[in-house]
Amino acid sequence: MCCGIPLYVNEWESFVLIGISKQDIREHIWDCMESQNLADFPRPVHHRIPNFKGASHAAEQLLRLPAFRTARTIKVNPDAPQKNARFFVLENKKTLLVPTPRLRTGLFNKITPPPGATKDILRKCATSQGVRNYSVPIGLDSRVLVDLVVVGSVAVSEKGWRIGKGEGYADLEYAMMVSMGAVSKETPVVTIVHDCQVVDIPEELLEEHDITVDYILTPTRVIATGCERPKPMGITWSKISWEMMEKIPILRRLHAREQQAGKDVTLQGEHRHPPEPGWQQTLPPSAGRRPQDTPGPEANSMEAACGSPRGEGAPLAADVYVGNLPRDARVSDLKRALRELGSMPLQLTWEGRRHRAFLRYQNSAAAQQAVSCLQGLCLGTDTLRVALARQQRDK
Repeated sequence: MCCGIPLYVNEWESFVLIGISKQDIREHIWDCMESQNLADFPRPVHHRIPNFKGASHAAEQLLRLPAFRTARTIKVNPDAPQKNARFFVLENKKTLLVPTPRLRTGLFNKITPPPGATKDILRKCATSQGVRNYSVPIGLDSRVLVDLVVVGSVAVSEKGWRIGKGEGYADLEYAMMVSMGAVSKETPVVTIVHDCQVVDIPEELLEEHDITVDYILTPTRVIATGCERPKPMGITWSKISWEMMEKIPILRRLHAREQQAGKDVTLQGEHRHPPEPGWQQTLPPSAGRRPQDTPGPEANSMEAACGSPRGEGAPLAADVYVGNLPRDARVSDLKRALRELGSMPLQLTWEGRRHRAFLRYQNSAAAQQAVSCLQGLCLGTDTLRVALARQQRDK
């Protein structure tokens, strides 16, 4: 037993029979670390990847791994117990990639220390504040190759089975890296934990989207798990909800990309793909157009590119306003972003000098869905303003 957690499979058998869950294991670990005063700031550790006393010493074990010495690009999660791991990556002049918090603004940030950075500056770069101040975003088309992945854990077994804090971001980050070709099944995965976090985990709790680990680093041990359980081969879309899609723009882009590639991208609770308007749909001329929607002389309509003749008598369409377009943005940039997100309008009216565009959708429901899908969309470094056109005029 360790902190009240059984260490051997036969000790788990009675627990399995009464339905022990991942959350039960998490709560045991968190309670143990608090009650035994093994936790470090921030506290309490509940609902976190726990920071622990001795985390810096455990991270030093990373330097002993051949996989670390040969790696050129390393992804390390942003949690507190991995701070020293991030520092060691920078100190050894390797490329450090850190996931963006909750994937709100993308997948990775590449940490770029200033020229001639001292150890003190590198340590600052390895903190959460440093990640914000010394990084550049890495997009889906960057063709980055990750040689080593370092993740946090709440619990992990010597067989390489891992339990996170329950939100699924580490599993999703890994699956997204697989989808964009950044990692392969040979890419080693390392976790850094306290010794009390190494426990047996019933195999019945594992799911196909759960990431496994190849090395466990603790303050006292380096454990090579020899794990043979396959890692996720990509995103399990049936585990992804529409709510998560709305929160994570890069996930929407991957969804659109894999959908175009003909993969099954059916989401959680969805029985079929939702209908999406395509670029080739036609819009008769004045379909619900109001005088104030009329573009100026510079407006560049996509009708010619889409082959969209204009005629009378169509149902009332709905427009989406896109503002804050960068000064150097082109209509092709916006078209490309819309395709990646799978939010293709019937018509696009471009008003570059006024830094805005209008997207026409077949009805108000499609327009509202587009507004939700496009929230957080960036062109270059600028985040676009997106709203229903009528709401924007009212403002």
